[in-house]
Amino acid sequence: MDEHSTFIEDHTAEAVNLLETLGRIPAPSHQEDKRAAFIKQWFEEAGVQDVTIDSAKNVICSFGLDRFEDIALIQAHTDVVFPDTEDLPMVRDGDILQAPGIGDDTANLVNLMIGAKYFLEQQERLKTGVIIAANSCEEGLGNLDGTKELFRTFGNRIREFISVDGSMGWIVNRPVGSHRYEISVQAEGGHSYGDFGRTNAIAQMAEIIRRLYAQNLPEGAKTTYNVGVIEGGSTVNSIAQNCRMLYEYRSESDACLTFMKEQMEEILQRCRAEGIQNECTILGVRPGLGDLDLSEQEKLEKEVKEAIRPYQGTEIRMSAGSTDANIPLSLGIPAVTLGSIIGEGAHTRQEWVDLRSIPAGIGTILRLLDRWLS
Repeated sequence: MDEHSTFIEDHTAEAVNLLETLGRIPAPSHQEDKRAAFIKQWFEEAGVQDVTIDSAKNVICSFGLDRFEDIALIQAHTDVVFPDTEDLPMVRDGDILQAPGIGDDTANLVNLMIGAKYFLEQQERLKTGVIIAANSCEEGLGNLDGTKELFRTFGNRIREFISVDGSMGWIVNRPVGSHRYEISVQAEGGHSYGDFGRTNAIAQMAEIIRRLYAQNLPEGAKTTYNVGVIEGGSTVNSIAQNCRMLYEYRSESDACLTFMKEQMEEILQRCRAEGIQNECTILGVRPGLGDLDLSEQEKLEKEVKEAIRPYQGTEIRMSAGSTDANIPLSLGIPAVTLGSIIGEGAHTRQEWVDLRSIPAGIGTILRLLDRWLS
């Protein structure tokens, strides 16, 4: 750890200042343009020679791709879960920095950006091609589109993948796949008094939801389902003509995902037969585990765990999760997701990070980058 101490000490204040700047820039999924432009300019001013923004709004810093065929990809995502398009609110109280999306994933992204400066000093020691990316569309209905585009572009060359996302002490090593849908209902509607008795889309949607929540879960792997949004109707004295909802199910097992899909389709078809007019549109798929060489995956997990141990301690736990690593794992490419900050409140507007964790977070990144240097 001592070899990194000077770099960390010299760049901690810069990282905090960068976090306070970047954390205010809005970045809803598919609308990361402002952050991408800022990050690209920052990388260029830092001295990165090969930095581009692709069609998915990924900011890509390439090192040694002209010298090596194989590529290691490390990334952190730019988007936040909130739809704000104006500057995000931020409050600092001593060492606690609070803002929507500040830990998921802005602080991790900042640590990675600072790590790119270290890599610039070390790039003559490269033993593989490396991409450091600030990727788009990790959250929600972003559907991992940024990572999908990176693998469309470089996939046949990428040999291992690390996503920096979440808090210290965890490594996500198994993907949780998901299917997401919009389900809509159309009904007769009318005046709440004069047309009483006509079909009501909200009531019919409630029946669909009741049946979905009464369904059997498959055996073999943890499987969940959720109705996250429901909208419909017009006024309190109108029988609703339309209603829509957003629905998802998740599992580590592709077989369980198939079971849930078939069961949902059966419920919707039965409802149609009973006169509940409904339509189902798929909004996004996050794939589960593909044909992966488990020995190579375990090798990566062990090496990453040993690399980050000096900065994150011995209690590093493995878990399943839905992250950018779903994409490489579905393609059979060894991949993990890990965090480099301490904080809480992800996906709430009260999310916060402890700035005292920044030095260890930078150290975590440096140790990961060292794996690709001779």
